[in-house]
Amino acid sequence: MKNISTDSLRTFVMVVEASGFAKAGDLLGLSQPAVSLQIKRLEDLLGYKLFKKQGQRQVLNQYGELLLPMAKQMMQHNDAILQLFTSESITGRVRLGIPSEFAARILPSIIGDFVALYPEVSLEVKSRLSKHLLSQERQDQFDLVLALNEQLDSEQFPIFKQDQLVWVGDLSLAQNDTVTLVTAPEGCIYRRRAIEALERSGIKYRIVYSNADLTGLIAALKEGLGITVLAKSTVPNELNYQLKTKFLPSLGDIGISLVKTASEPENAVFKLAEFIKLRLG
Repeated sequence: MKNISTDSLRTFVMVVEASGFAKAGDLLGLSQPAVSLQIKRLEDLLGYKLFKKQGQRQVLNQYGELLLPMAKQMMQHNDAILQLFTSESITGRVRLGIPSEFAARILPSIIGDFVALYPEVSLEVKSRLSKHLLSQERQDQFDLVLALNEQLDSEQFPIFKQDQLVWVGDLSLAQNDTVTLVTAPEGCIYRRRAIEALERSGIKYRIVYSNADLTGLIAALKEGLGITVLAKSTVPNELNYQLKTKFLPSLGDIGISLVKTASEPENAVFKLAEFIKLRLG
């Protein structure tokens, strides 16, 4: 009976989540040739190629897409077994601050897996605008902050991932004389980017609905009240989005920072930060 190397599966998953062999190697502490060799051994064992060339990038083919969810499941079982039977025990409390769209769209599965691995860690998650999460006066309220950051070269709040901003909703509404917007309150990066892009393009707009909660904005979008702006990775599956259209301008990119705010963070904070970085790529 053949056995699949968990190291090869972990490398495979990391290549996908990090969007590249070189980045996966950096995260795993391996050279790019070592990553390529592990993927080749996995392909040889399975008898199928897992990636295909798309421009300058390697992306999953149909066999890679089939393997990915099973590989992730095996990694979760592997990590759970090790956590259960090894001596490492992580305890403590982590106060995590995140924007509401990350709380609703990305983090539930990540937090669920983390709690399963480290059941003795207590998590307190609060949603705020990124502007508030990164403000100096609020940093004593959190141990770890995941936030949008427009300063892509920031030394104080380093960027670990970039995302594209997109227009979301019924984009046919943009063909009207005045674009109707549903947004978070003033101070929201998405709101300001939308307004700045429309004004630069000479497009009239009107904010018809404002809500700090993503659930409220989604409801307004489904009712056809207007359109909004989100980071591409946080767009709910049921909503349409575009980088730009004939009637709407491009919005550019946004950075995502993960910041440990305490001067001497507990081990649980480091573990959660490491976990989020690996899962978000």
